[in-house]
Amino acid sequence: MSTSAAAPNESETITIAPLSPTVGAVIGGVRMSGDVSAGQVAEIRRALLDWKVVFFRDQDVNIEEHIAFGALFGELEIHPFATNLEGHPEVVVIHHDEGSLFGQNGWHSDVTWRLEPSMGSILRARIVPPVGGDTLFCDMNAAYEGLSDDIKEKIEGMTAVHSYTRVFGGGASEDEREAMREKYPDARHPVVRTHPETGAKSLYVNAAFVSHLEGVDAVEGNRLLRRLYRQASIPEYQCRFRWQKESVAFWDNRAVQHYAAFDYKPATRRVERVTIVGDTPV
Repeated sequence: MSTSAAAPNESETITIAPLSPTVGAVIGGVRMSGDVSAGQVAEIRRALLDWKVVFFRDQDVNIEEHIAFGALFGELEIHPFATNLEGHPEVVVIHHDEGSLFGQNGWHSDVTWRLEPSMGSILRARIVPPVGGDTLFCDMNAAYEGLSDDIKEKIEGMTAVHSYTRVFGGGASEDEREAMREKYPDARHPVVRTHPETGAKSLYVNAAFVSHLEGVDAVEGNRLLRRLYRQASIPEYQCRFRWQKESVAFWDNRAVQHYAAFDYKPATRRVERVTIVGDTPV
């Protein structure tokens, strides 16, 4: 449950329109920049806790304003493997067009391979395809609550190992991977994490970055992971966002996973993201 005092869809200076009963809401009355008031930042934070991902429309702002808005919510990280915008290393550029062989079409939370994964990501659409290219978000608290009691009992206290090499190490030599592993060692995170602000329990494993369950037989561990991964694919735990140019999604990486549908080829889709540093999952 959220720690906020107001009801989930009530606020003094912003409007909140839910997309589903538990995850996703469109916020109005905000222009994202570094000039957003402290009171409005607090209302957006509260909405993020309540809805886990919030969306903004018609944010015709420049790169500096995007960065400044993100910095209102915490320190911004620099991704060591992604394509960063020239002159603005805090901004990750995700671009796909007719020459792309694949997209980000897999359920995941961002940078769970870090010892302190991100708190949140703020993604802005710069070029959108005429159809397709939606992003789906899954409420991982609901995904956890939907598990049977016997599986909940089985995974309580389990640890999953997350590694950057599963996505970003494919083109590197073994020596290069080892050098990067020294800088970014495999991370051990609880299979069930407790949200530091709401206290809600969520599933915290994803097929993109988890290599195995610590101390569990590989065959049994892989079988259990596949079972847990399937929870993100249940529609009742999801919302779906249809992008427009200058739309923005701000999601809580501690509470949701996301899936960017790669169903628009040969059209072009370009989005830009800033990511807020988080803490150690517990």
